[in-house]
Amino acid sequence: MVARESERRHNLGKIKAIRHKIKAARHKVRKMTGIKGRLRIAPTLNEGRAAVLSRFTGALVRAFMIMVLITTPSVLLPGVTADGKQMVALVALFAGILTFVEYNAAYPGLIEFRDAPPYNRTRFLMLLVIVFFLSIMSRSQIAPSTLARLFEAVGLLVGQALDFPYSPVRLITLTLADDSTRNHMLMVRSAAGVAYLSSIIALAIFSLLLRIYDWPTQNGAFNVWTNLPMFDPTAGGDVVVRLERDARFNLALGFLLPFLIPAVVKFGGMGLGAIDLHYAPTLVWLIAIWAFLPASLFMRGIAMTRIAGMIRSKRDRNAEQAVPGYFPA
Repeated sequence: MVARESERRHNLGKIKAIRHKIKAARHKVRKMTGIKGRLRIAPTLNEGRAAVLSRFTGALVRAFMIMVLITTPSVLLPGVTADGKQMVALVALFAGILTFVEYNAAYPGLIEFRDAPPYNRTRFLMLLVIVFFLSIMSRSQIAPSTLARLFEAVGLLVGQALDFPYSPVRLITLTLADDSTRNHMLMVRSAAGVAYLSSIIALAIFSLLLRIYDWPTQNGAFNVWTNLPMFDPTAGGDVVVRLERDARFNLALGFLLPFLIPAVVKFGGMGLGAIDLHYAPTLVWLIAIWAFLPASLFMRGIAMTRIAGMIRSKRDRNAEQAVPGYFPA
């Protein structure tokens, strides 16, 4: 019995050795011919399809929201001509297609921080709130209603509170033509006050969200190439130094732009007095862009500052692990 058991074990060992040699020879042949072994790809395909479907749906929703944003003034404000509505619809369609293509693509294009919420979401909501509020305020002059009158009253209070010497709101009112009516001046002041206050509140909320959710590391690794497609890390110099320099430039420009735009408009010989209340959508977009651009630059500066800090912290941790007794300065 013992001899039979020993012989059986010996035969099993030979069989295993032969199988191992066959597998090694098969792997060698496949490597030489370039033929890969058959893999189980069903889970991978399912995950890939789910990711593609999720990206497609997200891009479609974002495109629709951009179209809603662009068409909001022309829909809420009466008196817009048919040609004006067609032009707005064309611009909205173009912006929606561009947004869909950017977010549906697997590789980055022009939009920054597309995979790092809530950067773009906060900017979009800020602009949507400003455009909606200003559209309802302008509607009170054309088609009065209870809601429009309420928004107008709030706008008058905000504009009056922010209309102090050397404030951006005061500078906006100074760009008006000398023959502007008082009603027009109050409307522009209210719109500028509401837009500027909304941008400040959006900045505060954005900074709070970054601190609460520890952005941008809450979603795992941060891909600089995907979220900063226009930033070339290999252009020369230290990446952290360049990010901090760009961040300081964006912060400074975001702070100065509300003051520089009215000054450039005034000294350039242009004025907002030519904009009549009949063209309220134009007034809405001018004031909205005047408030949105500085806040957007400020958000970009804050985001790049945090990215630079994240890269520096990772470098310090790697250096501390590589060199015993190292303490970062």
